[in-house]
Amino acid sequence: RTLPEPKEISAITANGGSTVDDLDARLIRAANEAARALFGTSTNTDTNEDQTNAVYYPERSIPRTTLIAPNTLVVLYESFDNLNFVYATPGSIFSNRNGHFHHDDFLSQPFGSKIRSRTNQGYGHIYLLRPTPELWARSLNHRTQIVHELDASLICLYLELRPGMVVCESGTGSGSMSHAILRCIAPSGRLHTYEFHKGRCDAAALEFEKNGVDHLVSVHHRDVCGKTTTTTNTDTDTGDDGTGGFQLPPQSVDAIFLDLPEPWEAVPHATTTLKPNIGKLGCYSPCLEQTQRTVALLRKLKFHSIRVLEARLKEYYVDDVVLEDAPGNKLPKLDRTGVTVPPPTDTKVVAAVDPCVALFNSVMNNEQIPSTSTTKRKLCSRPFATMRGHTAFLTFASAPLQL
Repeated sequence: RTLPEPKEISAITANGGSTVDDLDARLIRAANEAARALFGTSTNTDTNEDQTNAVYYPERSIPRTTLIAPNTLVVLYESFDNLNFVYATPGSIFSNRNGHFHHDDFLSQPFGSKIRSRTNQGYGHIYLLRPTPELWARSLNHRTQIVHELDASLICLYLELRPGMVVCESGTGSGSMSHAILRCIAPSGRLHTYEFHKGRCDAAALEFEKNGVDHLVSVHHRDVCGKTTTTTNTDTDTGDDGTGGFQLPPQSVDAIFLDLPEPWEAVPHATTTLKPNIGKLGCYSPCLEQTQRTVALLRKLKFHSIRVLEARLKEYYVDDVVLEDAPGNKLPKLDRTGVTVPPPTDTKVVAAVDPCVALFNSVMNNEQIPSTSTTKRKLCSRPFATMRGHTAFLTFASAPLQL
């Protein structure tokens, strides 16, 4: 934590000198600036109440309604591995193999409600869930390969995203990672996302508007690598001259995330855009050769704290099951060759005192063996038969020190 700073510097004395209070205030501010530079924070991202409390930003906050209103985004839970989404529209119908579900039945219902179909005698049902970045990633329409929840969580962690940050993302794609970033930097932050494909750019801008987060994001139609020439972006008619870059003031961005086939083409532009010492860079690369080339360039450009991660997700199925206890009866003895060892000659006498012999006699005579096992309901877990394999290598680094 930084030291509390006075809101106003003490007045200057009549002879032009500073008072003792003024000197203390300047020392405190200088110490705080040094601490922010050392520990990776900045003035506009310091976690104070004014930056993180959405009450101070009513115009930039998404209303937290409990009831579903018209045109509200709703995630539909069909099964644990099948999610979909709709915008609740009066008169519309959502259909799946379980029946037809009318949007009119969604309206004025609280999130989490269970809705039954109007067909199939009402046996089909779905759950209406409040959208989150994780649920949105599992239900959205894939325009490109997306960044899944596990990788997205690591990216937000190692980029140290906080409210009030200015973040750049190159490779908007389906907008999955964009929503995860927006949740971290809201309500006072800003996301600049870049996409060179015009169709994907327009589709992402429309989705941000329909999902109610367009006030936090600027969608740019631009190739930051400088390999193609595009036309405009959604906010300002600046165009793209084919030189690449982010078209933002130097040293003005807190973090940059690159989801590109050739991220090393954009790294030099990120070097001048990131804040020195504290800016974070993240790259999402499916192939190790991409990662090796990117890391080599990062070292050449004096980036520090470089690390590469790969995450695997192993899910477990947990449920109440009925298990039968193992039988406690002794089985007949076998010799080394697998032949049953015969009991003593007088089996009746021995069986009276040895339950093992009695069991052997029952087996030899094909008698029904009484079962002493019982059943119990227990909470058990088991891993799924399949595990999601490799997705990408995640590369993180800190911006070069300012010389």
